[in-house]
Amino acid sequence: MAHTRTERKGAKGGSRRRMGFGELLLEGRAFFALIVIIVVFSILSPNYFSAENFLTMASHVAIFGILGMGMLLVILNGGIDLSVGSTLGLSGVVAGFLMHGATLDVFGVILYPPVWVVAILTCCVGAFVGLVNGTLVARFKVPPFVATLGMLYAVRGVALLMTGGLTYNNLGGSPELGNTGFDWLGFNRLFGIPVGVLIMVAIAIIGIVLLNRTVFGRWLYASGGNERAAELSGVPTKRVQITVYILSGICASIAGLVLTSELTSAGPTAGNTYELTAIATVVIGGAALTGGRGNIRGTLLGAFVIGFLSDGLVITGVSAYWQMVFTGAVIVFAVLLNSFEYGGRGRRKAPPSEATPSSGSGTATGKAAARREKTAG
Repeated sequence: MAHTRTERKGAKGGSRRRMGFGELLLEGRAFFALIVIIVVFSILSPNYFSAENFLTMASHVAIFGILGMGMLLVILNGGIDLSVGSTLGLSGVVAGFLMHGATLDVFGVILYPPVWVVAILTCCVGAFVGLVNGTLVARFKVPPFVATLGMLYAVRGVALLMTGGLTYNNLGGSPELGNTGFDWLGFNRLFGIPVGVLIMVAIAIIGIVLLNRTVFGRWLYASGGNERAAELSGVPTKRVQITVYILSGICASIAGLVLTSELTSAGPTAGNTYELTAIATVVIGGAALTGGRGNIRGTLLGAFVIGFLSDGLVITGVSAYWQMVFTGAVIVFAVLLNSFEYGGRGRRKAPPSEATPSSGSGTATGKAAARREKTAG
């Protein structure tokens, strides 16, 4: 029995030693990377981290953060959503179309809906795209990469057809038409903070509660970690899959509304390659592309890393080509760190605090082992 106690003490000590400086850096890599970016660019440009410039950069980060949080939900489920950039573009086009007046030829009238109606209808467009993605993946077993890649082209094509390749400009609205206030999303501030940033924070709070305080959050992590085991445990995996794609589409639409408001114009090519940026924010934030691991905090840090790095390179006058090189290098490095972290965890035995039995049999087995150990002692 003394030997068993020594083993236990050694195991506990080993667990404490693993939480050393190296693992601390690995766990908090997005945070430390953000600190390094801020310090380096503050040295290179004194105006980089001024209060006003920080708020401006934060408004850019809001687009990536909102997209990234929607993408996180899909990746936690073990999927991928390549259509978010196109959904963002289509959402902006739909908003521009409605702001310019929706013509009803049957009745011979032109409707100018108020901004809140425009926002709701635009989010419904994103939800519909997500529903199609989720149905293809969950019901028809189409691989997520193939399903969302097809929707990427289809949705972008719809945006081009709606505009004929042109752009909706002057989306400020007219007081006599009752559709003013759209620029409020992109330019106004509350308590000195850009509205887009506040929207990102609100979505983050909702996401944290959803993942950590609801049954759906437990279902999502379970189905992402092992879909078959979750299904056998009673988790409605198909419903979870469809839901995460719908939420991802809604987040893409919200990001499209904020971006369109900031630009005061809506073009069918808006959001091009943003799906890759969204994936990058999730990966840099420490989520596993295989599903089941990740959180909102890390994704937001990843968004700030991408946004602050991009803006810092622009401020210091770095060529756009080198910006792509630096951003790509950061993404590849983040993927390597994720592979190292989760690969190592997968190879070593999980400590008792991390073990979560999926049924009562696991607990019973543990109790039986404890009884055998006590008898042997």
